[in-house]
Amino acid sequence: MTSAANPATLWQPDPDRIAAARITRFQAWAAERHGAPAEGGYAALHRWSVDELETFWRAVADWFDVRFSTPYERVLADPAMPGARWFPGATLNYAEHALRTAEDPARAQDAALLHVDETHEPTPISWSELRRQVGALAAELRALGVRPGDRVGAYLPNIPQAVTALLATAAVGAVWTSCAPDFGARSVLDRFQQVEPVVLFTVDGYRYGGKEHDRTEAVAELRRELPTLRAVIHIPLLGTEAPDGALDWSAVTSGETEPVFEQVPFDHPLWVLYSSGTTGLPKAIVQSQGGILLEHFKQLGLHCDLGPEDRFFWYSSTGWMMWNFLVSGLLTGTTVVLYDGSPGYPDTGAQWRIAERTRATLFGTSAAYVMACRKADVHPARDHDLSRIKCVATTGSPLPPDGFRWLHDEVADDLWIASVSGGTDVCSCFAGAVPTLPVHIGELQAACLGTDLQSWDPQGKPLIGEVGELVVTNPMPSMPIRFWNDPDGSRYRESYFEMFPGAWRHGDWITITDRGSVVIHGRSDSTLNRQGVRMGSADIYEAVERLPEIRESLVIGLEEPDGGYWMPLFVHLAEGAALDDGLRARIKQTIREQLSPRHVPDDIIEVPGVPHTLTGKRIEVPVKRLLQGTALAKAVNPGSVDNLELLRFYEDIARERG
Repeated sequence: MTSAANPATLWQPDPDRIAAARITRFQAWAAERHGAPAEGGYAALHRWSVDELETFWRAVADWFDVRFSTPYERVLADPAMPGARWFPGATLNYAEHALRTAEDPARAQDAALLHVDETHEPTPISWSELRRQVGALAAELRALGVRPGDRVGAYLPNIPQAVTALLATAAVGAVWTSCAPDFGARSVLDRFQQVEPVVLFTVDGYRYGGKEHDRTEAVAELRRELPTLRAVIHIPLLGTEAPDGALDWSAVTSGETEPVFEQVPFDHPLWVLYSSGTTGLPKAIVQSQGGILLEHFKQLGLHCDLGPEDRFFWYSSTGWMMWNFLVSGLLTGTTVVLYDGSPGYPDTGAQWRIAERTRATLFGTSAAYVMACRKADVHPARDHDLSRIKCVATTGSPLPPDGFRWLHDEVADDLWIASVSGGTDVCSCFAGAVPTLPVHIGELQAACLGTDLQSWDPQGKPLIGEVGELVVTNPMPSMPIRFWNDPDGSRYRESYFEMFPGAWRHGDWITITDRGSVVIHGRSDSTLNRQGVRMGSADIYEAVERLPEIRESLVIGLEEPDGGYWMPLFVHLAEGAALDDGLRARIKQTIREQLSPRHVPDDIIEVPGVPHTLTGKRIEVPVKRLLQGTALAKAVNPGSVDNLELLRFYEDIARERG
């Protein structure tokens, strides 16, 4: 429902929805038990959660009934960043919590997972069957000699077997790490060679865009180049037999062994995630069993308002942190939807069809997908029954204002739209979904609980209503416990704590409004700084890509040796469009009128495409380096890019200018 009082307010939850939200019930309970404010709504709860950090996280552990097999000595023994020590003395197991619903006889036969491929036919896997498979596989991993702390790798698409393998790995106390099979062997080795897995789960291939993609050669290369492997477990997605020396999936999951959950320290590693690695080897980011458990309970159970009656669909691949986040939906007893296939097959509206067929209540996707639907004239509510959806969430990049309006107009006018922002680095959100707050066009609803999110100027002074660096001033349980192969912690410190020692600087430009909502402006390391006026690239993209002729764009600001500043805008045109003088003039006029006359580009250049990381983010910094004359081999890690040939185009431009 829209609000006439404030035209920027797109949605306001009604009193019944606010009363029914889990975060409302949590606040009332925490007020009774832990001294949280009973009045003042979300703003008061958030203030308490950062001012009384230890009490807040104790309340989260109590509310979600976290099973500590040995008690903790205190919540936060050392608040230093980096190096915070959470829940010392406590032992627990993430997988035990993820499978807890299977213990309830009333729910054991309900669907824990719904698997969907490009036929869009959902296949359920019950809680009891998932638990049985995890028990069988965990026993086999132990029989193979896998011990707590050993690494287990997966080269798998978003299929139920990947979830089973992750949970079995966690049950054993081993450390999970995964890449999607659309990653080439070199990209996978850049990641897995750092952590030296002892077991590797693989597929023979995958289906995408209506075609089968064979991966047997890539798997053979991984086996050759990972000398620490003791076993390879083959999943015959395309129906081929296990290669020589590999175990077959059905053989290692056929047992009836009760799962045994290794009780590990709170800060025991759960998984390794990877940064995009565009300018060097990807950072191998280690997060803990306990830290992820608590952070995801908070994020999914309170912010996303998920529970046993929900179905949680977020389009992702196993190479992106959102897949790990999606799997954690199991913690709240929610049915998790796994889609393995192209986001736009057989047509752009495919994800809406999947949301309909799976009866999703929370549908998560990328901002880029929403804008692609808008451009392709997709009409989700007209063509599909989306009556079960209560929230559409987006991430990957800021959702432009037109994306908010389109979702409101084309999905439902009583739709909770949650644009969220966080990072692989914390496998969670800094700001985003709050079921009890209004949605303002172009804004994230608020900073998340327990997260003291601030916008700082270069001197470390907090800003309200002005653009600054995204900074988090207190530790979060899911912050990395370390990077792999970073013995003195120097790479970890340099990544987040160099600019403002003792505070986490994430590398995004944000504005925090006077009402507590948040606007993300893009990466601060690719900031456009024209005549001292800074602007995030996301603001340019949002304006330019409204034009129907522009499929995608990339803007770069280059400081030149003579003190000048060159700001080219690269545009990938829609089919049939031409970059003539008329379109150039419209682009410049759009930026001048909607943003700033200072940020009108010096040149508008047509390109065959915009390069992305393997997880779909536009590559800005490496392109900037290329344009400054850095050789391609030094400007970018080739294994981190979706299309290396596109970068040669920018290298040629630098040569011509040179």
